[in-house]
Amino acid sequence: KQALVLLFGIAAYRKYSSGGAYPNISLSSPLPGIPKPVFASVDGQEKYETKITTLENGLKVASQNKFGQFCTVGILVNSGSRHEAKYPSGIAHFVEKLAFSSTAQYGSKDEILLTLEKHGGICDCQTSRDTTMYAVSAEVKGLDTVVSLLSDAVLQPRLLDEEIEMTRMAVRFELEDLNMRPDPEPLLTEMIHAAAYRGNTVGLPRFCPVDNVDKIDKMVLHSYLRNYFCPERMVLAGVGIEHEQLVECARKYLLDMKPVWGTSAVANVDLSVAQYTGGIVKMEKDMSDVSLGPTPIPELTHIMIGLESCSFLEDDFIPFAVLNMMMGGGGSFSAGGPGKGMFTRLYLNVLNRHHWMYNATSYHHSYEDSGLLCIHASADPRQVREMVEIITREFIQMAGSPGEMELERAKTQLKSMLMMNLESRPVIFEDVGRQVLSTGKRKLPHELCDLISNVTASDIKRVTTKMLRSKPAVAALGDLTELPSYEHIQAALSSKDGRLPRMYRLFR
Repeated sequence: KQALVLLFGIAAYRKYSSGGAYPNISLSSPLPGIPKPVFASVDGQEKYETKITTLENGLKVASQNKFGQFCTVGILVNSGSRHEAKYPSGIAHFVEKLAFSSTAQYGSKDEILLTLEKHGGICDCQTSRDTTMYAVSAEVKGLDTVVSLLSDAVLQPRLLDEEIEMTRMAVRFELEDLNMRPDPEPLLTEMIHAAAYRGNTVGLPRFCPVDNVDKIDKMVLHSYLRNYFCPERMVLAGVGIEHEQLVECARKYLLDMKPVWGTSAVANVDLSVAQYTGGIVKMEKDMSDVSLGPTPIPELTHIMIGLESCSFLEDDFIPFAVLNMMMGGGGSFSAGGPGKGMFTRLYLNVLNRHHWMYNATSYHHSYEDSGLLCIHASADPRQVREMVEIITREFIQMAGSPGEMELERAKTQLKSMLMMNLESRPVIFEDVGRQVLSTGKRKLPHELCDLISNVTASDIKRVTTKMLRSKPAVAALGDLTELPSYEHIQAALSSKDGRLPRMYRLFR
């Protein structure tokens, strides 16, 4: 039958390619001589929803199946720099750098990498202010080896003296690099958190302070890990694997595994809630030689102004995400159409109108008990005062009703960004892990898209009005001669038009 169809196709091709008239066949009716197609059917969302199982020791196992021969599996721990109030700051930074070093089973990092290479795998560890994440991407066939390796890396690290010494060197290098790199964004993010949450939880330093590099040793690390690296604060998440398979591996390698630091009868966990304080952190710095070369970056002063938003557990989190998208922004040398955010407010109102501004970007940081919406701007040191006023005016204008088209564009952009990011397996893994770690369940992308679609102009107005009642957090880096005082910035954000109080000088 298939041979006949093929012959019919070849004969038809010869006939019409040699100048014969094509028959007038509607594309909606079946073609003559072609067998009836068999279409694939979708058996609902059941097959691809996130499955969650809690083991007897409190460890949660979460998985999301995805087509493909590779999987991403990892362990997320509810532990980060925000939990270091009773310890020297910088432990999370050390934990990140020491990850996947020698363990009870593996003599060195090289052995771990060689084991993973047999399954085409790679490994990585990242810490943030509230989460530590160990992840491995490898072939599905190597799942047993991967979970065994993860269990060993997280619960049985040797933390040898030479490994800790190497980590100290790596941390010192990273701190030097942080102060020298042309992009000041990581440093400003650190500063704005320190200003917004002075001395508590998410305001504690994410990078190890120079003074603490020599204070952190095996004993300090074990003391911290004993309290925070316990099963009830962990999630084993996997993407691209069968749930039952992952649960079986978890029972085998994580249910009765005793950590090398032992267990404490009562975990001494810091349960402090983030206290938003507002404030200013300034760093006077000569930025004139940040990036020399054939096309040097001009000397710039960087300012970040933030206000308290909300936690990601609150309903207002979605309107804040839409607001952040609506503000958008970026560098003055971005190219592209609407998809690149060229129609966002910080482009239309700031970068397009003030050619001297180098950058204006909106950021939204959200945690389980608080959040921070901030705008980062950079310009020539002589125009800092003007730049600050432009940013405070943008904050005040957020409280006005957004245009229907502007709001729809921001919502569409946020949904497309969400869906595009969730095409990637490692991103799905992080989304599954973080959601299950913080809420015990996972909202699927289509649920989030529905929530985004339901955001109205009055929601934006309401959350902005509430946000503008908080004290500002300000981070300033560079030549700060022209920087207005904190009181003036606060007064501008409390005024109707966002203008800074006028200053009259007798002598310029």
